[in-house]
Amino acid sequence: MHEMSLAESIRGIVEETAQAQGCTRVKTVVLEIGELSSVEVEALRFCLDAVLRDTLAEGAAIEVDSVPGVGWCLACDRSVPLAQRYDPCPHCGSYQVRPTDGTMMRVKEIEVD
Repeated sequence: MHEMSLAESIRGIVEETAQAQGCTRVKTVVLEIGELSSVEVEALRFCLDAVLRDTLAEGAAIEVDSVPGVGWCLACDRSVPLAQRYDPCPHCGSYQVRPTDGTMMRVKEIEVD
């Protein structure tokens, strides 16, 4: 499960940021997760609950902003919505669609005390 390593990376970012700001507690962590990122959000939440114990972020609210998948169809030369990787272009049916957005995950915001 790669969500555990993602959770540990998020913990590192959150702790480093909070300590650099001299904060005593993290209240909220906002994540941006693309629909094409292959991240299971509920599994990530479970892993975050485990790795944030005994840290400045223990008990912090975890908010997730979903980023829709978008691709570029090489056949019809246009940007198209993508629900999943390797879906065909909804306009021409071609499978030559390169994902251009919705593939990433990032820590968007950290609310602290």
